[in-house]
Amino acid sequence: MGTSAPLLSFVFYLLTRTQILMDLHTWTAYFVASVLIAISPGSGAVLAMSHGLSYGVRRTQATIAGLQAGLVIILLVAGAGVGSLLVASELAFTVVKSLGAVYLIYLGWSQWRSSDALMADGVAKPATDVNARAAGKRFLTGFLTNVTNPKGILFMVAVLPQFLSPSRSLSSQLLVMALTTVAVDVVVMHGYAFAASRLQTLLKNAHAIKIQNRLFGGLLMAVGAGLFFVKRGQQTMQPI
Repeated sequence: MGTSAPLLSFVFYLLTRTQILMDLHTWTAYFVASVLIAISPGSGAVLAMSHGLSYGVRRTQATIAGLQAGLVIILLVAGAGVGSLLVASELAFTVVKSLGAVYLIYLGWSQWRSSDALMADGVAKPATDVNARAAGKRFLTGFLTNVTNPKGILFMVAVLPQFLSPSRSLSSQLLVMALTTVAVDVVVMHGYAFAASRLQTLLKNAHAIKIQNRLFGGLLMAVGAGLFFVKRGQQTMQPI
């Protein structure tokens, strides 16, 4: 999270020094849109809160990194025009939508049935510590959660072209947008994870852990089930 401010400052510096990459006013509008979308609760936010509560903020950084990797893939796919082709194909869109929905439901059901919870570093060392997810697995969970999210694809396909100028380099504009999106989302996801991790002191007994797992497991399954109802025409600004 500490790298987000310098990253945004660097992007802003480049834009104020040269207009080659992206128009400053266009970037400002995209920055505002990125903030609004990032703070809107969605599957990424639910996952960040779930892992923040279960593993602590430091371990959740791997999850957040995976979420950002998924966002970048979606942005590049939409920017390259592949996203439009995906949305235009009923079969392709249904496949991606179904994969995303089933994956979230699977994550939710796994957490619903789980009786394990890990406390933040320095707070406690429960007996289930040996079952802690590896950082690579948490990264993959975050990545798959975002890259198979049809709402994210719809948003990027619908909104991204409004900020792209045909008179400027596409790769340069996508680079600026990717850096901006990641910087904003890293801050917001860390905020969700941190807020959830503050509840760890209240959830130390088995009953509280069961409630925690069923709450976030239920939320993930609900979000996943909701993806089945996403239509290709729903290209408005929605939480991703």
